[in-house]
Amino acid sequence: MNPPATRKPAQVFCIANQKGGVGKTTTAINLAAALSTHGKRVLLIDLDPQGNATMGSGINKNTVEKNLYQVLIGTATITEARVRSEAGAYDVLPANRELSGAEIDLVQMEDREQQLKQAISLIIDEYDFILIDCPPTLSLLTLNGLASAHGVIIPMQCEYFALEGLSDLVNTVKRVHRNINPELHLIGLLRVMFDPRVTLQQQVSAQIETHFGDKVFKSIVPRNVRLAEAPSHGLPGIVYDKNSRGAKAYIEFGNELIKRIKQEAAQAGA
Repeated sequence: MNPPATRKPAQVFCIANQKGGVGKTTTAINLAAALSTHGKRVLLIDLDPQGNATMGSGINKNTVEKNLYQVLIGTATITEARVRSEAGAYDVLPANRELSGAEIDLVQMEDREQQLKQAISLIIDEYDFILIDCPPTLSLLTLNGLASAHGVIIPMQCEYFALEGLSDLVNTVKRVHRNINPELHLIGLLRVMFDPRVTLQQQVSAQIETHFGDKVFKSIVPRNVRLAEAPSHGLPGIVYDKNSRGAKAYIEFGNELIKRIKQEAAQAGA
């Protein structure tokens, strides 16, 4: 009789961009839902005090008993604080405005940038993927996310100013890799809110491909009204309207990410 197969610990990915309004939370929610359609066990960690990933997953951020704040200051575990997103079929570690106070509390703690990593280590074997929706600032919260992750996924719009922000973020990832988390690397860039009719977006997209090569995901998420409507219903876009162009793009992105992880694992084992 063969011994039971042991599950590998979760892949931990930050969804990050230092520019706001670029579809970061939309990507985190829909990627979590897309991965769960493959039978993957997914935890989505809402690291933003605005709590948009929590609300967009169908969870009321104001009525949860415990949240990420308590986890970071050590008065609760992820097991105690996580909530099930019935809409997306994944778990959520919720956040609300309480999380803003974590910055002050963390400053006074030893290993302050490692608090989230320590909390994740207790449940990392329970999931296939852990996705961290980072705030759009390089704060102590974001640093906790980057210190916990194996890789960073950067959603970005194909606009001129996005390139400047992208350069800053890539440099931040390199610094964290060098000084705090040697496992951290760039998984890839996801082009979102894309409108192929805009010449500038086509040009920026081509520049990104030239500069980053195979780090650019082939999947492209179009600008899509249905994706924008979904959070107000507490649903991931791929659940709200699975036939919309945006939903199909995120499902395709989930497929591509799973394939990329398998390829990287095969190359590492070769």
